[in-house]
Amino acid sequence: MAINVLKPGLSTTVQDLGRPGYYHIGIPTSGGMDTLSLAAANLLVGNDAGAAVLEAVFMGPELEFTQDAMVAVTGADLPPKVDGQDQPCWTAFKVKKGQVLSFGFLKKGARGYIAVSGGIDVPVVLGSRSTYTLGALGGFEGRKLAAGDVLPVGQGVIVAEGRAVAEALRRGPGAPAELRMLPGLYWHRISEQAGKNFFEDTWKVAPEADRIGYRFKAGRPLDFVPRTPPFGAGSDPSNIVDACYPYGSVQVPSGTEPIVLHRDAVSGGGYMMIGTVVSADMDLIGQLQPHTPTKFVKITMEQALTARADRRKTLEAIAKALA
Repeated sequence: MAINVLKPGLSTTVQDLGRPGYYHIGIPTSGGMDTLSLAAANLLVGNDAGAAVLEAVFMGPELEFTQDAMVAVTGADLPPKVDGQDQPCWTAFKVKKGQVLSFGFLKKGARGYIAVSGGIDVPVVLGSRSTYTLGALGGFEGRKLAAGDVLPVGQGVIVAEGRAVAEALRRGPGAPAELRMLPGLYWHRISEQAGKNFFEDTWKVAPEADRIGYRFKAGRPLDFVPRTPPFGAGSDPSNIVDACYPYGSVQVPSGTEPIVLHRDAVSGGGYMMIGTVVSADMDLIGQLQPHTPTKFVKITMEQALTARADRRKTLEAIAKALA
């Protein structure tokens, strides 16, 4: 089976749960920005949670199906249509041979996940089908989709149409969005008052927000503790001698606008990290639109581990409900 791409949307790529294990040599994890929604879409159509799907940003593609298939769209509220007829999100629906899947205007969120029974069957590269566009690696020819592309699809299983994920199990950002953060190794480099301000302020997502990182603006600049710069760090107080960047780390170049490093971020560099957004909330970042009000919430390691366990339980509950 294959899917013909009639219109690619704004930025549509093939993604799965990512390719861990190569970060130490500079190859990022990649994968879906909202992996909970990605996994839920797959489970709805009978795929393994980590099968390859399409991640559509802000605007959906237009796709022609060459065979019958079960489809589900999760994540952002990006209304799917089959031959112009509205279909529900977070619900499995059928697309017949020759029909066209398209999308209405985005209502909420930023990224929609389009799962097709059988999964998008592009080649596996370093253990994953995810697209890393900066490195032209994985996905469909290492790039976002273009009109005229033909996507191969694997052999799916038969599942019931109308299967849905309950509202209570769907996660999305609040208003304002809250991102739980664990202060990091370089927290001592900012003043006590600057640390309080950081968590008190309401930040807004900047237009410079993508798969590499999300920038935030509108908060108060950080004050740094005076120091003698170490050799090789440079004169900017936010600079350090190069260090590794964990997934979700928060750096604040020159102390002005925090950047949360996401799925396609580089693995190291010369900016200090004041902390790390917990893994359980990285999905939420992937659904933030520009200018969304956002608060950073200080938590402990114990709370971070509890958040990770709660997220795992949510995915287990989805899988159990659809079994």
